Amino acid sequence: MSKIATKATDVADGVAGTSMDTVELTPGIAARLGSIWSSDIVWSFRHSPVTIVAALVFTSLLLAAVFAPWISPYTPFDPASLNLMDGFTPPMSTGMGSGAMYWLGTDDQGRDVFSTILYGMRLSLFIGIAAVAFAAVVGVTLGLIAGYTGGWVDALIMRIADIQLTFPSIMVALLIFGIARGLTPPELRDQMAIWVLILSIGLSEWVQFARTVRGSAMVEVKKDYVQAARLLGRKPHHILRKHILPNVLGPVSVIATIYLALAIITEATLSFLGVGAPPTSPSLGTLISIGQDYLFSGEWWILLFPSLTLLALALSVNLLGDWLRDALNPKLQ
Repeated sequence: MSKIATKATDVADGVAGTSMDTVELTPGIAARLGSIWSSDIVWSFRHSPVTIVAALVFTSLLLAAVFAPWISPYTPFDPASLNLMDGFTPPMSTGMGSGAMYWLGTDDQGRDVFSTILYGMRLSLFIGIAAVAFAAVVGVTLGLIAGYTGGWVDALIMRIADIQLTFPSIMVALLIFGIARGLTPPELRDQMAIWVLILSIGLSEWVQFARTVRGSAMVEVKKDYVQAARLLGRKPHHILRKHILPNVLGPVSVIATIYLALAIITEATLSFLGVGAPPTSPSLGTLISIGQDYLFSGEWWILLFPSLTLLALALSVNLLGDWLRDALNPKLQ
């Protein structure tokens, strides 16, 4: 009986200890969440109605694009599911061929406009995010090298950046797209069109990342912790990756947010001009280009709804970028 009582006491002590640990951890978690909730950036977000609306709009569009295969009522780019008799069906009307209801109407091929917008927005967001990520990697890498190394390396990188800044980014993207498409075998051009588009937009937008990171890196290089790392024998790539890079990510995040909207607009412009996404995988720009052909014949919805979607997407990202820039600016605190 004494052994049983001892085990029972041990179990009770263990349960009590567990509950005490839980009680001790809970205030810590609550305090951490409270500090996040009362932080400057969250406070700024909570007290900016425009930013909240922009975040809700962007989140809704992003989720709609990600879950397009499940949200879309039709498969717009499957030829087997199309009915030409449903072509040019006005919004909130029933198709003549299939008898289905199309909330935003159909285009010339009988494709549901709402479904095409979901898939087109999915492609536009993918190209924009991938292009900004590529531009950030190239720009941050060159900016760190220029700011840390200095000398002729810094001068060479910055002169290339200055030369590129003399041309509009859309012209640079068109030039790079044409060169890359010309080097691609003809049988692979449609398959590689999306990646060529990402490459051209990314290479046209890396300059701002490089110039900003270079300026920040030149400031960080003169600080004592970098000099101490050098005295300890740390390699330059280790100093750049472990010490300088984390201190320049704030401005990079702001630039990336702002340039995401520019990348989406650039992709839409290239696709509108017919040198972007292929017709088999249309983006918002391609859909706008298709709708523009039928604007003056009375089928206004083919152009209107993709244009409004692109406007809402670009505007919400721009507003979020402006808010993030102001929230991370210590002069405005």
